[in-house]
Amino acid sequence: METFNHSRVSEFVLLGLTDSPELQIFFFVMFSIFYLMTMLGNCLILLTVLSTSHLHSPMYFLLSNLSLIDMCLSSFATPKMIMDFFVQHKTISFEGCISQIFFLHLFTGTEIVLLISMSFDRYIAICKPLHYSSIMSHRLCVGLVVTSWTVGFLHTMSQLAFTLYLPFCGPNVVDSFFCDLPLVIQLACIDIYFLGIFMISTSGVIALVSFLLLLTSYITVLVTIKDHSSIGSSKAFSTCTAHFIVVLMFFWPCIFIYVWPCTNFLVDKVLSVFYTIFTPFLNPLIYTLRNQEVKTAVKKKLSNQYLNLGKTIPIYPMQ
Repeated sequence: METFNHSRVSEFVLLGLTDSPELQIFFFVMFSIFYLMTMLGNCLILLTVLSTSHLHSPMYFLLSNLSLIDMCLSSFATPKMIMDFFVQHKTISFEGCISQIFFLHLFTGTEIVLLISMSFDRYIAICKPLHYSSIMSHRLCVGLVVTSWTVGFLHTMSQLAFTLYLPFCGPNVVDSFFCDLPLVIQLACIDIYFLGIFMISTSGVIALVSFLLLLTSYITVLVTIKDHSSIGSSKAFSTCTAHFIVVLMFFWPCIFIYVWPCTNFLVDKVLSVFYTIFTPFLNPLIYTLRNQEVKTAVKKKLSNQYLNLGKTIPIYPMQ
């Protein structure tokens, strides 16, 4: 192993999304706008939940943590991808590549558990409303968030423990805009096909099982409220629909990429863009447009900020 360490590659070359100069300019503008709106939208949700007292409930506590994770997930690779559109030779150091793999699996693993926690919260609220306040205590909510980050950390460490000891001594071209495990392990100097398939498919199986668990949970909730016609039931249906849209957008790219690893299709790049850029961007739109409480609180906060800004700007009379 020491021999391999002496010959280990010091950097990887990222091929990015396209070689076309016109498309690179288009993608630069588009992804810059998406990234800026993602950060602003999730920051707004996070600050709104923290500063609005009637939103200090378990559902919105979990929602604010989802916004935090989405900001992290959107930031681990997107800024470098945006800057690389103006770089002819797109490279990343070995340490930087490993760091991207670490943060990708940390944030995705954390978000998977958090989405399960959010579905559990909706299940208790709709199916066991009389016991909601006693079950979904502040301690339990904090415990669910801590568990989410712990599981995400343990998952990413299990992936890195496998990757760090692989010998990388020859090919160093990654056909993507960031380092991902299925692409990087193909560059190892030893034949690890079956072990690699097993390790990567583990992530896919976890995502698939989690998705089926969430699907079962939301089906149970929807069956419970389908015969109710009250305003509360309509609101619950809208909330669960929004949650399931988030779940669907997040899981299906992960399942496709990791259940069938070690492939090199253009669709993998598209799916990677989807769950690292588009999903974090769409989450705040889904929650603000489909949730009246959040929408009202956001409007109130923005109007208050506008009024406060007006008070700080002196207005002088016309001479």
